[in-house]
Amino acid sequence: MIKLSCPLIGEEEEKAVVAVLRSRNLVQGKLVQEFEEQFADFIGAKYTIAVSSGTAALHLALLAHQVGRQDEVITSPFSFVATANTIALTGAVPAFSDIDPVTFNIAPQNIKITERTRAIVPVHLYGLSANMDVIRDIAIENDLAVIEDACQAFGASVNGSYVGSSGTACFSLYATKNITTGEGGTIATDEREIYDKCRLLRSHGLGSSNILEAIGYNYRMTEIQAAIGLCQLKKAKYLLERRREVASRYLDSISTHKVLLPFEPPEYGHAFHLFTVRVPQKRDRAIASLAKNGIETRVYYDPSLNKQPMFSYSDDMPVAEKAAKEVLSIPVHPGLTDGEVDRIIEAINSI
Repeated sequence: MIKLSCPLIGEEEEKAVVAVLRSRNLVQGKLVQEFEEQFADFIGAKYTIAVSSGTAALHLALLAHQVGRQDEVITSPFSFVATANTIALTGAVPAFSDIDPVTFNIAPQNIKITERTRAIVPVHLYGLSANMDVIRDIAIENDLAVIEDACQAFGASVNGSYVGSSGTACFSLYATKNITTGEGGTIATDEREIYDKCRLLRSHGLGSSNILEAIGYNYRMTEIQAAIGLCQLKKAKYLLERRREVASRYLDSISTHKVLLPFEPPEYGHAFHLFTVRVPQKRDRAIASLAKNGIETRVYYDPSLNKQPMFSYSDDMPVAEKAAKEVLSIPVHPGLTDGEVDRIIEAINSI
């Protein structure tokens, strides 16, 4: 079976983990700080805060931007549940805005501001940035915070700048992501106030001299995670380039008579965390056919968030709901061989 995703872990990561174990310094320390600095340098951010997961990153970023009870936060209905869950964890209400049918990202023209709206959380789905220029204009005009859910978008770019190089953005370092620490996440920001607040909340809200300055959380990253992350950053450019190589072969060779292919707008750099096609008819048959050929696939995400029972108050989101019934993700990870890529292309074209 060709796996949908597979982290590229080598001897470097193994040696780095063993070195941490032998040092007996397992909790947040100098390696975490080094990882934060190198992550920030890679994407061009001013500050980075390393945390235990992408979910923790989103939660802390929302709190640092003072999102709380009775607020509404506009976000996409087409994302992993963590996007909406973290909004709800602050006491705020996720307010969904329907997506663009081509990019799968939130469509700025669908954003509706109310007197309760406090923030916008655009999702860079599958590795493609949302239209941040327009979204930021809307936020500035309405005095709203913007927290980018870039959990799937490490390495994504717009006009040559990486996602997360300005504003506040949250990344996941889960095992399937473009670089990984196993579990883990980061918050990138250019605001010192947000940086300081996230660092405080990350570790129970304890400030200097053990003074409790806020009710916080245990969202710390371990030295083991940071050691893996530092190794992954060293090979990050290769990992991103190989994903794009695989994606380019798919875009050149998969028949559009069978499926609809992902779209990459001009000046946008898709990070291809997932290569997601649309199968307008008989998706289940396509899944079964690919499985028979030894190719793992998965649907991200069905149902759309507005159809999840916990968010049943939401209006219908026809574009997201239609996409949820048609999308299918195929393997795109850098561990694929050229032969496996050929096999996947042939299997899709023969559905």
